Amino acid sequence: MSSTGEPEQLAFIRETVKRAKPRTWRGAKRAEHNPIARVVVDKGVLSIDQFFDYEVPAIMDEAAQPGVRVRVRFGARLVNGERQGGTLHDGFIVERLAKTDYPYALAPIAQVISPEPVLSPELLNLCRTVADRYAGTLADVLQLAVPPRHGEAEAEPSPPSRPRPDPPAPGGWSRYPAGPDFLAALANGGSPRAVWAALPGRGWPYEIARAVAAALASGRGALVVLPDGRATARVDRALTELLGEGRHAVLAADLGPRERYTRWLAVSRGSVHAAIGTRATMFAPVRDLGLVVVWSDGDSSHSDGHAPYPHARDVALLRATEAGAAVLLGGHSVTVEGAQLVSSGWARSIVADRETVRETAPAVRTVTDRDEARDAAAQAARLPSVAWQAARDGLAAGGPVLIQVPRRGYVPRLACNRCREPARCRQCEGPLEAVSADAPLHCGWCGKDETDWHCPECGSFRLRAQVVGARRTAEELGRAFPGVPVRVSGRDTLLATVPNEPSLIISTPGAEPVVEEGPGYAAALLLDGWSLLTFPDLRAGEYALHRWLTAAALVRSGAEGGTVVVVAEPTVRPVQALVRWDPFGHAGMELDERAQLHFPPVSRMASVVGSPKVVADLLDIVKLPEGADVLGPVPLPQVRGEDRERALLRVSPGQGAALAAALKAAQITRTAVRGPASLDVRIDPTEIG
Repeated sequence: MSSTGEPEQLAFIRETVKRAKPRTWRGAKRAEHNPIARVVVDKGVLSIDQFFDYEVPAIMDEAAQPGVRVRVRFGARLVNGERQGGTLHDGFIVERLAKTDYPYALAPIAQVISPEPVLSPELLNLCRTVADRYAGTLADVLQLAVPPRHGEAEAEPSPPSRPRPDPPAPGGWSRYPAGPDFLAALANGGSPRAVWAALPGRGWPYEIARAVAAALASGRGALVVLPDGRATARVDRALTELLGEGRHAVLAADLGPRERYTRWLAVSRGSVHAAIGTRATMFAPVRDLGLVVVWSDGDSSHSDGHAPYPHARDVALLRATEAGAAVLLGGHSVTVEGAQLVSSGWARSIVADRETVRETAPAVRTVTDRDEARDAAAQAARLPSVAWQAARDGLAAGGPVLIQVPRRGYVPRLACNRCREPARCRQCEGPLEAVSADAPLHCGWCGKDETDWHCPECGSFRLRAQVVGARRTAEELGRAFPGVPVRVSGRDTLLATVPNEPSLIISTPGAEPVVEEGPGYAAALLLDGWSLLTFPDLRAGEYALHRWLTAAALVRSGAEGGTVVVVAEPTVRPVQALVRWDPFGHAGMELDERAQLHFPPVSRMASVVGSPKVVADLLDIVKLPEGADVLGPVPLPQVRGEDRERALLRVSPGQGAALAAALKAAQITRTAVRGPASLDVRIDPTEIG
């Protein structure tokens, strides 16, 4: 047998065993007490988003309890009074009943996969609420909320629960006027709600750790949702330093299925009362929930990429409201949603006074990309002289310099040098990009190489860069600063930390590494600000400020020589908010504009994306709430040669549930009449072009 043959054969055997069909239990004696099991079937189809009743065979009576995983036969037909046929699907028992209202014979449960109750009533209720809010199915939300089973992990006992810790000292919270009171209220069993504009620097993970410790000291649980694994690692380290091992569980996707399920079970069983991790952690089954923390809620990673596309912030707020728990929405920036919570009185703001902000924030300077450099080195590096000088001074001070570039790759966007027509693929109309200096052009959509491009408008064979990526920037800066190490952090190579020594760190937004020791970066250069500010989306300014503040927060304070240079128009609102380090002020003005335009979060909105015919069909069928507005449809860029359109549906506050229900019903009706079709429906989309 070959070296690769054995694992393949073992994998085949495992798959065969996994898919072995259980007995049908036809004619078996059923359980005497509550013989009916109500089951949610793992089949995410809108038209069958409901519970189904099954008989419980007597032999499964003890194991088939609410919350356990089962396998049932779905789609069976009545033949001579018996259920026959159908296919096997996994599901969860939600309750046991004495009788059913279904008038025909019931199929029996085929198998109890595991007697472990993984779907608690609280988690079921949360998943049902999320599905209804986002016009999705309960089965789809359960796939996000409950991790896949791992038998070996389930067979192991969870560690014993640790006693309550002592209430923590205020620590870094003393830098905020309202901070100590927030912490004291948590420790005393209260449920304060706050939107927190965190100061720059290394302190925020320890402040989150103290908030978690305060909730645990009150005898309640805590949940922390973070945007990525690097932020999770920082909070994990802070919690371990403050509370020691064993008081919290990290739920990270890169742990592997067994370890992650082991930790999830420890939370579900009540052995651990605090859970931290990325967006899937918003469903972690923490018992006696007393605190929900969402860090950097404006980060795009908090929006789930799987149907029905829930946002971690909204799920956290739903969950905290249901449990009567405290809420802490924190970040260096403040979202419009956070500003609305404060404006409505639902939450209070936690923000440092201006003197403290000035002491901790770096100095911020603004230049435009039209400013000319004063020497050849600056021209080669594509930097205005102010930015080039800041980089040189930072390197001379002995620290690393951060350069934020909005796009990854080498040259991700090209255009005709003569007429400026964007360079597109002849096969799918996708954007052409250069992956290196000597490689052929490459389509960003279909991946096809283009070796003989010419402009279809003017016939020119010459190209120019519309946007320069991180790798091209690294190449240019390497020539401008010879002998200085250049490192790139982005999607392909993500750096968690960098040493505190002179170097140039080229990073895309959100991929900025942390300096291992010392006060932070000596300087940060935020390049090509126009590409963030001119992004065709309602939230362009909010996103730009979020990315700039996140990067600038890693820089030393102005008193320590830290400097941030942003290459963007100095007069625009996000740039001015960065200069003043005023995230609440920017969010408040954005909220006022949204109120005038009746855009989210002041209103509720849904986007419908699909082919023109499918979108038109849905708009003809849907019965919208009274007063709803339909914006569009408008054409979108083609995807693999297919036309797409998007319509926006807007309703007043308080009508969001009716809008979601109407869209769900319309999709069911359209599928029944026209058949299945590709249609993307999102409630409260994060991006509104």
